[in-house]
Amino acid sequence: MLDSLTFLFGKVFVLSSFHIFNSAPAEEDACTPDTRHQAPASSSSSSSSSSFERGDLLEVPRTLFVHFGIYLGEDRVAHLMPDILPALTRDRCHVERAVTNTRLLLGVIAKTASIRVDSVEDFAYGSPVLVNRMDAALKRQPLPGEEVARRAEKLMGGIAYSLLWNNCEHFVTYCRYGAPVSLQTDKFCEGLKSIVRDQRSVLLTAVLGILSIVCLGLAPSTTLPTVLIPFTLWMAG
Repeated sequence: MLDSLTFLFGKVFVLSSFHIFNSAPAEEDACTPDTRHQAPASSSSSSSSSSFERGDLLEVPRTLFVHFGIYLGEDRVAHLMPDILPALTRDRCHVERAVTNTRLLLGVIAKTASIRVDSVEDFAYGSPVLVNRMDAALKRQPLPGEEVARRAEKLMGGIAYSLLWNNCEHFVTYCRYGAPVSLQTDKFCEGLKSIVRDQRSVLLTAVLGILSIVCLGLAPSTTLPTVLIPFTLWMAG
């Protein structure tokens, strides 16, 4: 049901925003700079791109997460982006535009993504760009820059997306260190473990379950969660 709603909403969004009924799959040379979406300008990213080296691991802070990419040279960054649009249209002019927040959110829900190349400015999307900080965080020796960039280039195209198990951080760490790792995922899982281990969560879920029974009545839809969720947390803790 959720997949159907996601597909329907995404299709309506594409039809209303891009009018794909009026165009066949576009050729690459039909995309002009005037038709491409421009991300908010970032003085720090555009002015410092000349200092990046091919194979550098770039990261930009976002509201809820950090986004990662591999610098390919010539102001180009390869990065894994959740995106619903490639699943809905083959119009390259539309797909190649910088991914908007709506496209990204729908891609996360539909678990679809693509490894794509954007300019440093579009990749940064108005945020400052940090370089190779993962080397110290992981305490690993990176592969040679040329090999890192070639790994990224070989992986271009559509890919399945998972917020926890296959995200942009897994992509860049595989390219730069040879093994997919996500410190953000590890941090989230540790936080989840601490919640499960805290026995106060058992009491809280039991109280919420009892309140749902009082408000909604005694029924399988209220009774089973009231029993199973606290019991599962108790055993897991």
